[in-house]
Formats: sequence, structure tokens, C-alpha cells
Amino acid sequence: MNHYIAIAGNIGVGKTTVTRLVAERLGWKAYYEPVIDNPYLDDFYKDMARWSFHLQVYFLSKRFEAQREISQSTQSCIQDRTIYEDVEIFARTLHLQGYMTPRDFENYSALFHAMVSFLRAPDLIVYLRADVNQLLARINARGRDSERAIRRDYLTELNHAYEGWAERATKICPVTILDTHDLDPDGENGVAERIVESVRERFGVMF
Repeated sequence: MNHYIAIAGNIGVGKTTVTRLVAERLGWKAYYEPVIDNPYLDDFYKDMARWSFHLQVYFLSKRFEAQREISQSTQSCIQDRTIYEDVEIFARTLHLQGYMTPRDFENYSALFHAMVSFLRAPDLIVYLRADVNQLLARINARGRDSERAIRRDYLTELNHAYEGWAERATKICPVTILDTHDLDPDGENGVAERIVESVRERFGVMF
């Protein structure tokens, strides 16, 4: 039987590294968030109101492609961020902060609900939690030019959104929350090991 788990969490929490480490340990296929080749990301952080809808539609379409492939796969998979976060965390926060108009948010949400009905839900979501100071430190350490303009208040609101969503997401599938506040720069290895152990216990996966 194939399994599908997803790593959720705020910008800079370490999802991509953890996804890679868990995939390597389990021998699963990894699906990563489309950041490097994203044509809207630089413009978005310079003018969030102008580009929020464009950016979110881009992420939604790419996430749908990945999650549809996962739904059809016979191989166990791990995904770096889910399609649910696109609407429940990012689009909703942008709307509440005034960067996405009510009309755009309504249309975006309708598109999400139409798309998600065709997708397999994860068997487990692992939510990685960190405070804003830690997120900013990790964002600065990785040095992506497009992220230099990320605002503290934006990360704070995203964190608040994640805390509320982590409870609601249990209607989709089981959710495990891992605090990463105290991690050293190499601490993703410890998080990955905890996830691998959780997968082994929950699904009886041998490796």
C-alpha cells in the first residue's frame, strides 16, 4: 500500500529540507514547492496587493498538478506544503490584510473547492511550528533575494492562521504538530527522524 504525507508550515520553517531528508530515509518520492522558477514571487514581495491573486493562482495550479500526480501514483510520496494551505493560510491572510480583494478571494476559493474534489487527501499532515524570530533568522540565513522584503507582520499573521488551521485540518486527515523553536542550524535532521519514526509507528512502514 502506498502512503502520502505532507509537510506543512510557515515560510522559513524548514519544510523543504525536512521533506528531502524524510524522502531520502524512507525512499519515497518528494514533491517540492515551486519557488525557484516562480515568475511572480519577486514582484509579489515588492507589491503584495498588485500580485497576490496572480501568485496564489500560480501556486494553486502547480500544487494541483503535483497533488493530482500523487493521487494517481502507486508510489509512496511526501509533499512540501499542501494545496489546503494555499487557500486556508496564504490567500485568506492576504485577504484579511487587504492585499487580496473580496472578489478575488471569493473566486480563488471557488476555484480551490472545484479542484480539491479531484484530489486524494494526505494520510498524515505534519505541521512544523516556529516563532517569527526563528523564521526570520532562517529566512535571512538562506539568503533568497525574493524573500528579503518579507514583513514581520505578514509572518506573524501566517503563524496565527496556521495555528487555527492545524485544528481544522484534522477533518482532512490526522495532523502531527512538531515544535522547531529550539533547533540548531542542523536540527532538521532531528525533525526528519521524528517524522520517520511517526510514519513507521502509524503505517507500519519498514525501512
